[in-house]
Amino acid sequence: MADIARLAGVSVATVSRAMAGSSLVSQENKERVASAVRQTGYVVNQVARGLRLQRSGLVLVMVPSIANPFFAHVLLGIEEALQEAGFGMLVANTGDDHAREDVLARSMLTGGKTEGLILLTGHCPDSLRDEPQAKGRIVAVSEEIAGQGIPSVTIDNAAAMREATAHLIGLGHRRIAHLAGPAGNGLTVQRLAGFHAAMREAGLPVPRGMVGGGAFTIQAGEEGMSRLLARQAPPTAVVCANDEIAIGAIKAARERGIPVPAGMSVVGFDDIDVARAVHPGLTTIRQPRQDLGREAARMLLALLAGEAVVRNLCLPTQMILRASTAPPS
Repeated sequence: MADIARLAGVSVATVSRAMAGSSLVSQENKERVASAVRQTGYVVNQVARGLRLQRSGLVLVMVPSIANPFFAHVLLGIEEALQEAGFGMLVANTGDDHAREDVLARSMLTGGKTEGLILLTGHCPDSLRDEPQAKGRIVAVSEEIAGQGIPSVTIDNAAAMREATAHLIGLGHRRIAHLAGPAGNGLTVQRLAGFHAAMREAGLPVPRGMVGGGAFTIQAGEEGMSRLLARQAPPTAVVCANDEIAIGAIKAARERGIPVPAGMSVVGFDDIDVARAVHPGLTTIRQPRQDLGREAARMLLALLAGEAVVRNLCLPTQMILRASTAPPS
């Protein structure tokens, strides 16, 4: 920093203020400091800054599976908002292991290594439930955490799934199945409720065996569709709890000689990047994934600054019509 000050012809204190964006530094001096920084490639030592300010400047983000493409854009949104505020991000892939989540949360949050926690896991680690140091330092994204008073950024999963199912009903389908996610998962419950609501409103029955699932994976979609096609009266359309399930379902249908959408319509949920690349293009519900992450990070930053926040911010979804749905043949 002393070298930067010498090159810019200003004091070390002015360099520090300029790099922190202080309004006390004139625009001319900010530009001189910026020019010196570009010449030297200087970067702030975040560890030293953290020691001086008694802050880590880091946020921990817990993800159940980093392999799930849905989370990639959520993480991008989180990182973007944190960087704008001068914060860094640590990502923990928990593998849905609650014991691992407890250890990470306690060591990182209460140990002073991170300033806040963003959860994409759908639940709060047990070690933080009654931990005073965790109060006002946790935000949930994608899935609301019931009964913990943790602010969240989500979508209306039930309403979105109701819209997806209604799309199939509007095309004329009457035997419609639902391939769900893991049993007991909050998103699974909400999306299943939306499916049943749409069927009920249309006066359509849901015969036993027309709802299945078990995981948000391509393999689960293949297995689920195989079971549905083995029925005496298989469905003419399937609405899936996420895009990966839908892609697996399309694969299973094709392997059995059933064309999509001529012989089977399929709807997904999320609009991951590959949804537009598969053939046929997948009709799906688009979640504002990057916005979810961005708003969750901003909510956490507001909490850390002692500001009041909305307890649940619900972002809009959009029905995306592609080529995987058509009227029943």
